Amino acid sequence: MKIRINLFKNILLGIIIIFLDLVVYLLLGTMMMGYDDSYDESKGEYWSWESMNDFDKAVVVGLYFWHAVNIVGICYLIYKFIKGTKQRTETALTDS
Repeated sequence: MKIRINLFKNILLGIIIIFLDLVVYLLLGTMMMGYDDSYDESKGEYWSWESMNDFDKAVVVGLYFWHAVNIVGICYLIYKFIKGTKQRTETALTDS
């Protein structure tokens, strides 16, 4: 019974993390819409650092930071999956 409760908690936690991740991307994307609306060609090429005001630069840095957080999170999940698979394989080999 304890395994089922832990599995339910892990699944619920995963869903919450994914939802919060999407909310952060939604907020950052919404904040970047201001850049699209106020872009001026005379200030520089589209998406260049010179064409952005301080708020837009902060949002872009936040977006890059959030990409890095997601990459680290995905690497951690891959690590845990490989470690768990390796541990189950070793346990199965020693039991037989």
